[in-house]
Amino acid sequence: MSETPRPQAPARVSVVVIAYNDAAHVGDAVRSALAQGEAVGEVLVVDDASGDATPEVLAGFADEPRVRPLIRTENSGGCGTPRNDGMGAAVHPYVLFLDSDDLLLPGAVDGLLAVATEQRADVVAGICVRRELPEGRETVWAPSLYDVSQGATLPGTVLDGIEKNPEFVLDTLSVNKLYRRDFLDRHAIRFPDGAFHYEDFVFSARVQAAAPRLAVTDVPVYVWHVRRQAATLSISLRRASLANWEHRLAAHAAVVDVFRTAGRPSTARAAQTKFLDYDLPMYLRELPQRTAAYRADWWTVTRAHLTGFEAAAVADAQAPSRWLHAAFTALAAVPEGRELSRFVELSAPQPRLVPPYPRAEDGAPVLAAAPADVPLEGLAELAPAGLPVAVDGEVTVGASTRLTLTVHDLYGRVAALGPVAVRVAFTERVSAAELSAEAPLLPVEEGWTATVTLPTSKLLRAGRLAAWSLRAELRYADGSTGNTEVRAPHGFVGRRGMVLGRLGRVLLVQVVASARRGLVLRFAGGAVGARQVVSGRFRRLFAMR
Repeated sequence: MSETPRPQAPARVSVVVIAYNDAAHVGDAVRSALAQGEAVGEVLVVDDASGDATPEVLAGFADEPRVRPLIRTENSGGCGTPRNDGMGAAVHPYVLFLDSDDLLLPGAVDGLLAVATEQRADVVAGICVRRELPEGRETVWAPSLYDVSQGATLPGTVLDGIEKNPEFVLDTLSVNKLYRRDFLDRHAIRFPDGAFHYEDFVFSARVQAAAPRLAVTDVPVYVWHVRRQAATLSISLRRASLANWEHRLAAHAAVVDVFRTAGRPSTARAAQTKFLDYDLPMYLRELPQRTAAYRADWWTVTRAHLTGFEAAAVADAQAPSRWLHAAFTALAAVPEGRELSRFVELSAPQPRLVPPYPRAEDGAPVLAAAPADVPLEGLAELAPAGLPVAVDGEVTVGASTRLTLTVHDLYGRVAALGPVAVRVAFTERVSAAELSAEAPLLPVEEGWTATVTLPTSKLLRAGRLAAWSLRAELRYADGSTGNTEVRAPHGFVGRRGMVLGRLGRVLLVQVVASARRGLVLRFAGGAVGARQVVSGRFRRLFAMR
């Protein structure tokens, strides 16, 4: 590996950018680092033996003394080795990591440095924004940790290690943090080398196991670009490959080992609990999209991985995660058909238990049917807000959009609460605009029903596709409430068609289910929509993303 001479600038931060065959984006990443100002003394760009025009793009920064290309002659097979190369070459007191297809937000370095100086912190963690491309929809990574509007309480605090805040194991990112370089060196903290995927998991665990003085801030730091339509998907998006899941299992096992070796058994248990509540449901809810062979192999390797989990870690997980863990223990093979659907819905971000509602011979509610009854322990104790209630939606679109809801009883829990009304929130996925409608709940044979309507014109967005997700807030007789995503009862099959709105306006409508079976409405209207149909782009426009 060759490198350019080291700079002598008296700055404080080394930004390590890693790149491989990313000529289209690496220039923007480097410029976002340079734009941080004088606090950035060097931008070390580690080219992992690219075969495209990445070296030529880096050569274009020859007149910028702060840019130091480090050119690897052999591809490492992963992200860990090039990051380690960058750390080894860094000369400034602090280091910050940046991937070639992402960006640092303006003011990120100054904001993190100010906190690091004031709090004498070894690590300062800030906000990472996930930006979906090409739509531009943005969400905060790990909102329970960083998004105050979502109830996060850690921003503004300083932690001496995370043992008293085990929830922090959820943050497995390395790129939203500023690190004191002598802290990393003193504890010999590096990424796993070579073709080790999910290397961030292990690096983050090594940092956390070393009990850093960790400042958590609300400083916006990083933009993580999620390009689901890219020719080469990022590692986190390659979930259709069983090898991807096996890499994730290996990384998680390594994380648990890191904490145990460091003498931090409670944090190791927290990592196992996090796996049950976060990693497992993410992949489980996508199983119906995979082949039967994939499902069988996935179930086998996952069951083997879960076998070693500590009972205390399982007990600390959310109730639906405990039920799923029990199912893996009880069932030697992956369930199929209706049983698999129940598992998938239970793994949604807001879990749902869908009909039918089987019981064991003694009448106890169970997740899976006999002979391998999986008891739903703790269901009776769940608060109204935590009940995994299922609410189905059926849509009719014309001048008005009519949504008919069916609320299913849940082993008698919903009936005991006395549901009286439902409020439906329609949220536009790009702009996050929200519309709502409310209606009383009326008893029917299946449970309860309600119908809400909105003028379809309110759901249109000029010149572009508008996609709306739906949530239902149930209100009970005692004033308590519960929220759930409105589900598409017919699964993943979408319906698309054309309807006439007011004044003969053509509306293109698609009713689909997301990967987690949430109901999604998509609209395009007027001449724009008509031209898309005529040009044959209708199918591509409404393709499942």
